[in-house]
Amino acid sequence: MIVRIMGEGQVRLDDSHFPELNKLDDELLAEVESGDLDGFRRTLGALLAAVRTLGTPLPDDALEPSELILPAPDATIDEVRAMLTEDGLIPD
Repeated sequence: MIVRIMGEGQVRLDDSHFPELNKLDDELLAEVESGDLDGFRRTLGALLAAVRTLGTPLPDDALEPSELILPAPDATIDEVRAMLTEDGLIPD
């Protein structure tokens, strides 16, 4: 799957990593819903770091359609709230 981190670029991510990412996504959803800003910052950072670590960056000139778009590292809790679905940022 091709994943875009807003403001950074795209990575190719194997589907086998999604159970791990979904755990972080569930935590992030709970923190957004409860308004836990410190937890939100920590978990958003961990989620994006995991995508960067587990994924393979695509070249900057690659024009692949992104199947999943994640917020920028400096996104606000309100910006992320607007991106959430009932499944969070990452579909189950």
